[in-house]
Amino acid sequence: MEFWNPQHLVFVAAILGLTTTAAYTDIRRRKIPNWLTIPFFVAGWVYQAWFHGWAGLSDGGLGFAIGFGTYFVLWAVAGGGGGDVKLMGAISVWLGFRLTLYLMVVSTLLVVIDSVVVTLYTVLRFGVRQFKKQYLATGKTDANGKPIFEETTEQRRQRRILPFAVPLALAAWLVMLADGTILKGGQL
Repeated sequence: MEFWNPQHLVFVAAILGLTTTAAYTDIRRRKIPNWLTIPFFVAGWVYQAWFHGWAGLSDGGLGFAIGFGTYFVLWAVAGGGGGDVKLMGAISVWLGFRLTLYLMVVSTLLVVIDSVVVTLYTVLRFGVRQFKKQYLATGKTDANGKPIFEETTEQRRQRRILPFAVPLALAAWLVMLADGTILKGGQL
């Protein structure tokens, strides 16, 4: 079967390994470790150079610029997780420009769907007051009843509805499936 050549096996194994491990660590510890993202980032450049040459390095660079760049700006402005930015940087080198754009769109749609489902479930099951207390930063007070305006990183982490690596992993798998079946001219 021509489809499963070494290039495809390396690509699929790397993306599945990276996204599965990132989702697991993000669920368990609410953190995506550097020991995961940095080696995959470097391996992505090696993959692009080995299998695609200068064109692959260029595509990986453009993918990195759009993926890492967008999430870095979001992190700087909104204060999201730094591990999410590094994860997007690592995966975008592997995917290249076009697949990184698809990944960003699909993962955003999955985040929106998940947020709506979790919000509706929490509000219907526990009420609006409990939802606000658990997920919104507004209205928090200290022991004396004074409003708290600053949150610690740990408090922000606990307030997240779903770790970002989960919808990113699902989106990566969907993009790879689409690239191997209905999209033309991609990695697979």
